[in-house]
Order: sequence, then C-alpha cells, then structure tokens
Amino acid sequence: MRILGIDPGLAATGYGVIDCADGRSTLIEGGVITTDKHKPLAERIEQIHREMSELIEEFRPDSMAVEDLYTSYRHPRTAVLMGHARGVMFLAAAQQGTPVAGYSPARLKKAITGNGSASKRQVQLMVQTILGLGQPPTPDHVADALAAALCHGASIGA
Repeated sequence: MRILGIDPGLAATGYGVIDCADGRSTLIEGGVITTDKHKPLAERIEQIHREMSELIEEFRPDSMAVEDLYTSYRHPRTAVLMGHARGVMFLAAAQQGTPVAGYSPARLKKAITGNGSASKRQVQLMVQTILGLGQPPTPDHVADALAAALCHGASIGA
C-alpha cells in the first residue's frame, strides 16, 4: 500500500510518500511545497493545488493522510488561511479518486512516539528509526508528513 502523508501549510507544505507491506514501511520520497508569501493568496492556493495534483499523479497513492488543523489558534486568520490550503489538497485528492484521512497532531505524535505532546525533534528521530534512515528527515515539515503517513498505515493495518 502506498500512502502520501501531508503536513499542510500555506508557506510550506511537507509531503512524504511511503510504501507499507508486511508490517514494514519504506520511504519513497519526501519534500516540501513552498509558496512565495509576497504573491496573492489565489496564486499560492493554485500552486499548492497544482503541485499536490502532480504528486498524486506521479506517485499514485492508495490513500492520503493529512494532519488536521490545530483546534485553537491565537490568530483566527491563520486558521482560515490554513483551511484554504488544506481544502485544495483535499480537492486534488478527490479529483484523482484518492481517499483522504485526517489525524490530529496529538494523535500523530502519540502513534509515532507514544507521547501525544512529543517535540518536533522526537518525531523526527522516531520517523528516522521507523523508516531506517541514516539521519532524521528535515525539515520538520517532511518529518510531520511522514509521521502522518506512518500513523495512517498503522491505523489501517498496512
């Protein structure tokens, strides 16, 4: 089973593609989609949609796992902007028939580290260990995306 994990963001969206088989997970690719904060919102959203569509088309995941938005933001405008970015990611998946699952940040951390309030560094180190990588995945957006993919794989028994 191939899973595309996503750590959504308007400025930087982390992604990670893994294959799961026989209780083992293998890294296929990880990276970051970045947008220019000086460009209009519509252009940034279109870029995220286009690049997400290209990732789904290239890797043909069986499913996509996306980190949910935080339940509370100090600045509500941030949540609205994140919602725009997350929405076009879901749209890209739906347009290509890819099922999407969402997971809270605490659930992802607990699934990967055993602690729902683990630090970013702890998540990076556990993702490194689980995937047998020579070094922790960076930046942390990629580690979070891979954590989403690994959490989904574990939750569906892949």
